[in-house]
Amino acid sequence: MRVLGVDYGHKRIGLALSDESGTIAQPLDYIDGGAIATVSRELAQLCVDREVGKIVVGVPLRLDGKPSEQTERTLAFIAGLRRATTIPVVPWDERLTSVQAERALLEGNVRRSERKLKIDKLAAQIMLQSYLDATNQPPAET
Repeated sequence: MRVLGVDYGHKRIGLALSDESGTIAQPLDYIDGGAIATVSRELAQLCVDREVGKIVVGVPLRLDGKPSEQTERTLAFIAGLRRATTIPVVPWDERLTSVQAERALLEGNVRRSERKLKIDKLAAQIMLQSYLDATNQPPAET
């Protein structure tokens, strides 16, 4: 089952997609932000087109685990997305994924103008890979 990773932002929404086995995340693209209902419909259609069985949305929390204004906006987005599709939508802690993405792009000597366009989908990939790694653990041996 493919899993779509979503890094929600007001201006841009980064997207990542897993392989069919739900093991490896790859950056997909980003879409422009906008009204929650409009963006949700666009993502619902993308899920149909890409045969996605689950959507994981990164929820930004402060380092101390408490919500921020962006957390509240993201939770409102998740609610709107759930209204637009029957595909399960899972919230996932995305603390520091944008920092990791920025660091990776800097280490890769990516130009500032290109980093702006790549950071959201790379953050989505990092968040989705974190989810896949955590949920695809083999059972512990007894």
